[in-house]
Amino acid sequence: MAVESTILASRSGAFRPGRTALLVLALCFTLALIARGLGESFTVFLLPISETFGWARADVVSIYSLASLSMGLASPFVGRLFDLSGPRVVYGLGLTLIGAGLSLAAFADKLWQLQLCVGFAAGLGMSCLGNVTSSLLLGRWFGNRLPTAMAVVYSATGAGVLTLLPASQLMIDHVGWRGAYHWIGAILLILIVPLILLPWRRIASGNTPAVGSPSPNLADEGLTLLRALRHHAFWALFSTFFFTAIGMYAIAVQVVAYLIEVGFPPLQAATAWGLSGVVLVVGMLTVSWLDSLIGRRQAILFSYGLTTIGIGFLWLLHRYPNLWLLGGFLLCFGSTIGSRGPLITAAAINIFRGKRVGTIFGTISIGSGLGSALGSLTGGIIHDWSQSYDLVILFALINVLIGMIPFLTVRALRE
Repeated sequence: MAVESTILASRSGAFRPGRTALLVLALCFTLALIARGLGESFTVFLLPISETFGWARADVVSIYSLASLSMGLASPFVGRLFDLSGPRVVYGLGLTLIGAGLSLAAFADKLWQLQLCVGFAAGLGMSCLGNVTSSLLLGRWFGNRLPTAMAVVYSATGAGVLTLLPASQLMIDHVGWRGAYHWIGAILLILIVPLILLPWRRIASGNTPAVGSPSPNLADEGLTLLRALRHHAFWALFSTFFFTAIGMYAIAVQVVAYLIEVGFPPLQAATAWGLSGVVLVVGMLTVSWLDSLIGRRQAILFSYGLTTIGIGFLWLLHRYPNLWLLGGFLLCFGSTIGSRGPLITAAAINIFRGKRVGTIFGTISIGSGLGSALGSLTGGIIHDWSQSYDLVILFALINVLIGMIPFLTVRALRE
């Protein structure tokens, strides 16, 4: 009996946690793929919706902006809901909101209806399936390896763009944008059933204490949100999320429309931007590898350098449209969308870890949502006003450079 007990304990303690951790990682990746892939798929819905109603670019982009805003503002509440109710409730709520929102969007005939369904409801659902929930759940399983695990989850954005953008364009070509939204929403609602039947008690239990060893800038194990708001690292991380998101999403939401105006066919433009998903995965893993090789600050600054070069390629593409410049843009800009996220997430959780880490990190993540909303909306307004993408690209470049500044000046992020 003693030998049998030892064997069983060995099996449960040495093997199952490892396998379960990988399954949890796969679950987080899949749900993040759905959330981010569907969020970015709006780039291929933009022109069909505009053509259906004759709305200005800024009006249509406001739908995407509201989704980003909802996703960001909901982050602290998602973190709090996770702390109180666990991942099953958060993930189930997320799928329900996205599925119902997209299904109802198929029947919309006014702007506010699309803003409510795709912007507000789907945005809240994407927040539930997003990085706040993943980071908190994976932090229970991966400990010091959280940056690597989060790199995998963040790369779900790329995988989602690669698969769901061309798939959405094909659906639009065959059944229109209304039919596409209806079928996508229905599929998500069906997925709720297998999701809630997963062994959530085991998934939520975890296998490791809080993330890593204490940081020299560790705030306090009992830190509250109000005290976190007075910590210099909080606002440094917030501003990085905010300004970087402004710059990236001023461009990202209009990329497919931009490529079509340059001269690429719609499906080719959607597929090209979808291919950024491949290089995004490579970019995620490369930046995480550089983190261990040259340090976190240097790895993050390297990714900002690539983003800047990619924006330059995009500006040249309108003047010299060719596959080489398009490839350079996809390689440099596409590979760095979110590539800094895993490292920034790990730094935030390590600095502010404790019982309220979900609420604190969720509040920091508001910066990303606000920046995405402001960047995409402002980019649309600038395009409508100037009838050109030049000022949009300049606006994006300035904000990306501002987002990099905390890693040059703030001590907690330089070390």
